[in-house]
Amino acid sequence: MTDHAKYNIDLDVKFQHLERIDVPSVVAACTETWQNRTLTQVNGSVVRLGVIEGDFHWHKHEDDDEFFFVLEGKLLIDLEDRTIELGPQQGVTITKGVMHRPRAPGRTVMLMVETSAIQPTGDP
Repeated sequence: MTDHAKYNIDLDVKFQHLERIDVPSVVAACTETWQNRTLTQVNGSVVRLGVIEGDFHWHKHEDDDEFFFVLEGKLLIDLEDRTIELGPQQGVTITKGVMHRPRAPGRTVMLMVETSAIQPTGDP
């Protein structure tokens, strides 16, 4: 994927504080190959759910770190010098300013934690 319009990214917070978050129902509602849903906000950060398959584009976030945690499937995160492979119940934090490209060879479900100011598609 290289066309940003192919990503279905919803930045609106879906669940408010004290509201139960039912991840399986959110996942079941995701039918496209690259969907990103903002579940909730925690102080200045958000928790996002990604249901993905395929390649994202190379990008970076100059001012913010980004945390990925895989629930189902396999996530590959390409860096300029190596690839980090994550399976279920594994996570990694990508340091701000680091160029990276997430990839999922098959349908993958993951959580992401990042500041609410972050643009998921990367800095311009």
